[in-house]
Amino acid sequence: MLPLLPAIYVAWADGELSAGEMRSLCAHVEAIEGIDVECREALGSWLDADSPPRPGELSELLAAIRGLATGLDHPERMDLATLAAELVHTGRPGMPLRAPEARAIAELEAVLGIIGPEATVALLDLRRESTPPPRTPAFDPLVLGAYLDGSRAGVRNSVRRLLSQPRFGYPVDVARDDYRELVLVWTRELAERGIGSIGYPFEYGGEDSMGGFIAAFTVLAHHDLSLLTKFGVQFGLFGGSLARLGTKRHHDAYLKAAGSGDLLGCFAMTETDHGSNVRDLETLAVYTSATDEFVITTPHDGARKDYIGNAAAHGRAAVVFARLVVANVDHGVHALFVPLRDTDGEELPGIRIEDCGPKIGLEGVDNGRIWFDGVRVPRAALLDRFASVDEDGEYSSGIPSADRRFFTTIGSLVGGRVSVGAASISVAKSALAIAVRYATRRRQFGPAGEPETLILDYAAHQRRLMPRLAATFAYHFAFERLIDDYVAGTVDQRALEAQAAGLKAYGSWHAIDTVQACREACGGAGYLAENRFGALRADADVFTTYEGDNTVLAQLVSKSLLSDYKLQFADMNLLGTIRFLAGKTLAGLREVAPALGGADEEHLRDRRWHLELFKWRSEHQVAALAARTKKRLDSGMDSAGAFVAVQDHVLACARAHVESLVLERFAAAIELNPDPDSQRALNLLCDLFVLTRIEHDRGWFLEHGRISAAASKAIRKLAIEISAEVRHDARGLVDAFLIPDAVLAAPIGR
Repeated sequence: MLPLLPAIYVAWADGELSAGEMRSLCAHVEAIEGIDVECREALGSWLDADSPPRPGELSELLAAIRGLATGLDHPERMDLATLAAELVHTGRPGMPLRAPEARAIAELEAVLGIIGPEATVALLDLRRESTPPPRTPAFDPLVLGAYLDGSRAGVRNSVRRLLSQPRFGYPVDVARDDYRELVLVWTRELAERGIGSIGYPFEYGGEDSMGGFIAAFTVLAHHDLSLLTKFGVQFGLFGGSLARLGTKRHHDAYLKAAGSGDLLGCFAMTETDHGSNVRDLETLAVYTSATDEFVITTPHDGARKDYIGNAAAHGRAAVVFARLVVANVDHGVHALFVPLRDTDGEELPGIRIEDCGPKIGLEGVDNGRIWFDGVRVPRAALLDRFASVDEDGEYSSGIPSADRRFFTTIGSLVGGRVSVGAASISVAKSALAIAVRYATRRRQFGPAGEPETLILDYAAHQRRLMPRLAATFAYHFAFERLIDDYVAGTVDQRALEAQAAGLKAYGSWHAIDTVQACREACGGAGYLAENRFGALRADADVFTTYEGDNTVLAQLVSKSLLSDYKLQFADMNLLGTIRFLAGKTLAGLREVAPALGGADEEHLRDRRWHLELFKWRSEHQVAALAARTKKRLDSGMDSAGAFVAVQDHVLACARAHVESLVLERFAAAIELNPDPDSQRALNLLCDLFVLTRIEHDRGWFLEHGRISAAASKAIRKLAIEISAEVRHDARGLVDAFLIPDAVLAAPIGR
């Protein structure tokens, strides 16, 4: 029986055997020559599925096998047949393993599906004691981190140091009212330290640095997102509206108090029935010449101000967006300063405020609903940078067009989209830092006899996290350039608004996708509240609709791109339009390096080809969208109906444009990096970003002849290989985000 014992033990240790497997094993045992009756009966009892051996018997068998194997040379290299031969040599000297026995053992291995030495390694518990040390990244994370921080490193570092203090400890389980008060305390401290007013003019306690304000905002996004939101509402939306829509009298009266936190305020734009459709808001501000006042009224419940941050508990005033009516003429949406509460916190006459109640996330923010019932404010309450009403009750504006005036007013607040979009990428960084650090320590499964495998060494785990890490770096640099352009004010306003809309939309979608992927990558540990994925997912979810619904913003991007075709299409019939677009598309095709047959790695990693391919796709999508839209207009469809009819193409066009923009800025930032080591790491990430985006959209590229089937397969293969390369630098890459452990506040992310 001795040669068969290892196979029998492995058979039972591997789990319950089916009746068919038992019959097959018994048949092989019966076929072995030279086994006497007593042995056959004993083996039959060991292989009886209806009467399996007891645990104690299996333990005795295992101990006997391991005792006989003591002192064997290199047992980790032996399959079961070889082990059996060595055990026979040890247990019955002078009696070698016979050929029938060897054949039977080989057949038993085949029945059990045992290949190579793995069963022997597990059977004898041959585990190596040591594991190779993790590979040091080929770059200095601090050097890369300094490059990511850029010129605003000072502000970012000061906010990091502040948030690392114990009093900013991240709350896991706290009652909603207590949470709101804690967030208020944090907000006031940020104000006291001058962080809230960084973007305001010097004479009002600020540093006249919108870039510094947004940099602080992006660091706050690594911490509690309720604090981020309250900070943004108070200093960005409320104070920012006073600064950008008001004039000196409003600045003198309110701006310093807003920046210091002495005057807590709201940004009362959104209404229940209108959401992102600001142009059609229904709250009324009617000028009354007899008292030289505006009367603010909510005409019906659907026009109430909804989801207003700071309203439910702390706000004393609001910047209210309402339809300005002067002498029975509706001049469209304007902004006014409206007090809400007295110094004791009581609502003023005509003001009714209601708490929005529990939300999916951001429970530290006191969102409320506001109704106005004949609330009177003086004429000076109108924030009159772009339009005013004089003492004679005459409305005037330096912008004669109502449409242009509206878009100028709303466009002056584009900083909100820039800030929220950039903060979304901070959320993705936090999630990746937690998940990657956990994956470099957590082990699961692995070869028998070896230490369990780090989960980041699994290809599936790499494919889950590494492309998202690459995209996060890509979006980081895209937003840094957007912030620079916004602060400099040298980019065409319409183009800047389109870029902010597109990057905010796709950046926040990327963040939500990344948080969910990272949560799953951390298994049950990721489901614990202390590790923050639940809060990150719930709190950041609103970013997809905050500062504009993402789907609406994506459509704004395509509308902006289509406007370039407006004059060219005006006098063209359908045939002329098609010829024009065909010529434009063919010209683009001639300029792009083809990938139809190319599947070699050098070509697939050629940055020039990447940039041209993404640009070509974007231009092709715009041209095709223009042709589809014009076709419907020429058939008699109105412009709104035509745009709705092609919405699939509208969104595809926006995504292609944003991805091309992100790639351009990522590639440019890599070229400017003075450190060759981190530059190599960033180039690897850029390759991965491009290849995974092509892979995701490979159906489109195949349909349009931009890649061949062979190239498509090669792209997928190369993306897998580069994910494995990036894996070795992953810990260093997330360390380069420079998120202090106290701010990240996730035990598994240390």
